[in-house]
Amino acid sequence: MSPIVKEGVFVVAGAAEAPSLRVATMDVVKAYVALTKPRIIELLLVTTVPAMFLAAGGLPPWNLVLWTMIGGMFAAASANTFNCVIDADIDEIMRRTRRRPVPRHQISTGSATAFGVALGIAATLVLGFGANWLSAILALVANAFYVFVYTMWLKRRTSQNIVWGGIAGCFPPLIGWTAVTGQLALAPFVLFAIVFLWTPPHTWALAFRYRDDYAAASVPMLPVVKPAPHVAMQIFWYSVATVAVSLLLWPLAPTGWLYPVVAVVLGAVFLVEAWKLWQRARSGVEIAQLKAMRLFHWSNTYLALLFLAMAVDPLIT
Repeated sequence: MSPIVKEGVFVVAGAAEAPSLRVATMDVVKAYVALTKPRIIELLLVTTVPAMFLAAGGLPPWNLVLWTMIGGMFAAASANTFNCVIDADIDEIMRRTRRRPVPRHQISTGSATAFGVALGIAATLVLGFGANWLSAILALVANAFYVFVYTMWLKRRTSQNIVWGGIAGCFPPLIGWTAVTGQLALAPFVLFAIVFLWTPPHTWALAFRYRDDYAAASVPMLPVVKPAPHVAMQIFWYSVATVAVSLLLWPLAPTGWLYPVVAVVLGAVFLVEAWKLWQRARSGVEIAQLKAMRLFHWSNTYLALLFLAMAVDPLIT
């Protein structure tokens, strides 16, 4: 490289461009990763792998777990990417989401769509060849439900959007179970039901905090269209149903003493938090004082620890 003079200083041509090129490349990579919503993927995998341990009655083959996790990650990433494309107009309005790559024009709609398609194809092939084609088909169904039923139809039309749209997030336990057994059974549908009933209180607690954002974007989340006491009541009763269904797994699946004990303890805390939220809402406090995020954060902990107990139980009992 030949030196050039810039303001009386000798600079080697190309020396400055290389670091900036690396920075630009990393920015693009980070933008594509952001499209996939990694935190949501983590939560979905939390319900996939324990189902595999339960189905195997112990340790499933490590390579099967690996391929199922990779395939599940690609499937969830694909659905989340399509969601970012379709909801770009909403994301641009909401403070919580306006920094996502598509609203910021870091990635074009066409490129993001192509990325989502590629991830979906990769997920199908990885699950099909790494696990079995039943698991691959279930992942495709979940992806299609999330994109076409929830994102494109329910989300902007009904306050029950997350209730029925949340079905897509219930498929990971089915995928994990079928990856091990090659067939469906009653036990994984109990896991499906746990996630289905858990989703509304989890999401509505978060929606309390971002109620103004959803209202500005004309998304009819329940806290937007109903008063706080009504929403908090719904959260409590869905929490009751979640805990009740979680206890059904004990007689229906090969679990020992650990899982039911953990389910009772975690469920009791979950119900106490949901009850307190309902009481605060009934007392007429401002939404900002409801402390709904306490329930939101606990709901994450609840689900993670419940499924962890599900995975550990066959190993020690």
